[in-house]
Amino acid sequence: MTILLLGCGRMGSALARGWAGRHRVQVFDPMAGELPDGTERATTLNDIEAANELTIVLAVKPQVFGSLAQDLRALAACDALFVSIMAGITLKRLSNALGSARVIRAMPNTPAAIGRGITAAVAARDCRTEDIATADALLLPTGPVVWLDNENQIDAVTALSGSGPAYYFRFTEALAAAGAAAGLPSALAMQLARTTFTGAAALAEADLAPLAELRRQVTSPGGTTAAGLRAMEADDAIDRLAGAIIYGAAERSRQLAG
Repeated sequence: MTILLLGCGRMGSALARGWAGRHRVQVFDPMAGELPDGTERATTLNDIEAANELTIVLAVKPQVFGSLAQDLRALAACDALFVSIMAGITLKRLSNALGSARVIRAMPNTPAAIGRGITAAVAARDCRTEDIATADALLLPTGPVVWLDNENQIDAVTALSGSGPAYYFRFTEALAAAGAAAGLPSALAMQLARTTFTGAAALAEADLAPLAELRRQVTSPGGTTAAGLRAMEADDAIDRLAGAIIYGAAERSRQLAG
């Protein structure tokens, strides 16, 4: 299979590294410096051969897509499969701009750059069974792939897993600041908070028990953890905050999609 990757930023590079050596990978990104090993640079889209089993992965910024769509229509006419990881560009907009019904929309998150992400994907109605299998295989090097029942779910996915890493980073920053306010040197507070964050994530991955059970294992009745959790859960504070976060991000995702 030949893969044309448009956009070789952090996410595009991570995908390309997973494909190199197994597929012919051509990269179109005039702004990119050194490309991942095993890939080829395409200087113009006119140089691309409309080979059999051509898959085009759109990893550019959404605002750049419009300027490229017209040049991609010729490849769409040659029955290329399109897989988009652009935020906010719906299947309908992709199909209309490209003149193709073979379009798939995916939402990875930033840990995908180190192969530890998760991607949600949804296929246009006219995609073939083999199109979904192809996209699944291409996205898998960055982490698990889940397929959505309908495109409306992608706004909630964007809010939860797409934006989610930033929430965890921000909470860790808040814990470190609180630790410093409680009397720890700032650098030590950050080291403790950051390592606790990564260690807890690793434990949650290694131990398949429900998160509520892992939480109970840390929480002695009447102890310090219980006191901290009572503050977190007072007036349903943590649940109300999470609800507001997901609602706000999902609503913005819907706005961007028009």
